[in-house]
Amino acid sequence: MKLSELIKEIPVRRITGGELPEVSSIHYRAQEVKPGGVFVAIPGTVSDGHAFIDTAVSRGAAAVISQHPVRSRVPVAVVDDSRKALSAAAAAFYGHPSRKLCVVGITGTNGKTTTTYLIESILKAAGHSVGVIGTVNYRFLGKTFPNPVTTPESSDLQKILSDMAAGGVTHVVLEVSSHAIELHRVDDCRMDVGVFTNLTQDHLDFHGSMDRYWESKRRLFTVYLPQKKEASAVVNTDDARGKILASELKIPVFRYGKNIDNEIRETGGRQNLNGVSATVETPSGSFAARSPLVGAHNIQNILAATGAGVALGVELPAIRRGIENVAAVPGRLERMADSLGRFVFVDYAHTPDALENVLTALRAVSRGSVICIFGCGGDRDKAKRPKMGEIVGRLADLAIITSDNPRTEAPLDIIEQTRIGVVRSSPIAFDPAQLKAGFQGKGHLIEPDREKAIRLGIFASSPGDSVLIAGKGHETYQVIGKQAFPFDDRIQAAKALEELRNVQCRTPYVQGLRKGD
Repeated sequence: MKLSELIKEIPVRRITGGELPEVSSIHYRAQEVKPGGVFVAIPGTVSDGHAFIDTAVSRGAAAVISQHPVRSRVPVAVVDDSRKALSAAAAAFYGHPSRKLCVVGITGTNGKTTTTYLIESILKAAGHSVGVIGTVNYRFLGKTFPNPVTTPESSDLQKILSDMAAGGVTHVVLEVSSHAIELHRVDDCRMDVGVFTNLTQDHLDFHGSMDRYWESKRRLFTVYLPQKKEASAVVNTDDARGKILASELKIPVFRYGKNIDNEIRETGGRQNLNGVSATVETPSGSFAARSPLVGAHNIQNILAATGAGVALGVELPAIRRGIENVAAVPGRLERMADSLGRFVFVDYAHTPDALENVLTALRAVSRGSVICIFGCGGDRDKAKRPKMGEIVGRLADLAIITSDNPRTEAPLDIIEQTRIGVVRSSPIAFDPAQLKAGFQGKGHLIEPDREKAIRLGIFASSPGDSVLIAGKGHETYQVIGKQAFPFDDRIQAAKALEELRNVQCRTPYVQGLRKGD
């Protein structure tokens, strides 16, 4: 394809270096450039692609797209915004694949991943061939691929969509992060349905304020959705910003939530440790929804997925089957098997709202005490640390503060900023030695080593207790400094449970007793 074709919809300030060549691939990482490819230099958070133009050319780049004039032996197209240019060029290179697909985009602080799994299952129950791009992975036609970020870079996204379309996929469910919107990753991805789940505090280290964070989310509905004829929105009006959004949109809106005026609503919601149930009412009728997903917040996710199904014309029996078919979502209140009478869950909750949701759910259905092992990420929004601590201190009987991807910050500094919130409602500090035979009352402790913290929490529990390991969910690494080390909360929990099982076999009448029993 001629470079001129790739950039014909991009405002180009100037072109240097002669006639624009044919290009055979498109790249934004210099080390991945192939001979004949075009290299798009984009600014990054760690390094700037403009510093690697010479590397890209030495690897055979036939042309460069840059935000700055540069001297090079290959043609250079200078643009105002190379991220926008990358998106437009990639969409053109791969033949605008989103135009050939029915795309559902989901955005919001919490609930995106679970809602994605539910919509995927609903569409499959309706007989469609479905692809998914999200936080856990991307997958289609029975194949699963790792995805390091929620929404891939624009050229990666366009290639994935192209591969899906070529393979016969008809419907794609796409998680859309605020970073992706802000960084123009989805600029040229046409969507048929947009779903808004909620907006609560997160990513303020990137956006700077809740207003700017909201404006990023809002653009999915005000800028991207109207680009496709007959697009519609599914909006949670229990959320204050969602209520405003639903009232201002000029496209069809399916509102969901508790309000009786909503198009999608529920009555008679119930929850226990085996899942949730509710009657879901829609413009097409009502149905009894049952799901093994734990927590009342999952009723909201079910409503969101139902709204997407209704917007796409899926019949209610298929929506009901799709909901029932989702047995679990990786790292979302994922229950560990064979937990010795305990209820051990691993969850991705890493925001104040998500922690409040999952702990409130466990508090409502737990037969015994609630233990929470959690931490806050380094080099991320510091303002949410004491808020998360306060929530765990208030809702858990035992709060164990540990490390969760400290990155370049000192783990103990992060823990102290989190502890300030915990002690507001859980001031008693336990000694780890006190927990060998369980615990009594309400309190907290600090264990920076996450593996040891998980072990402490599980060993402190008794049959009937609920143990929540929060923060990582599906993730399989711990980032210390700038290096990622293998670490999976689910593996560590299983290891601790196996160790506890062996101990109980030797001393069956000691482990798990509360102090004073």
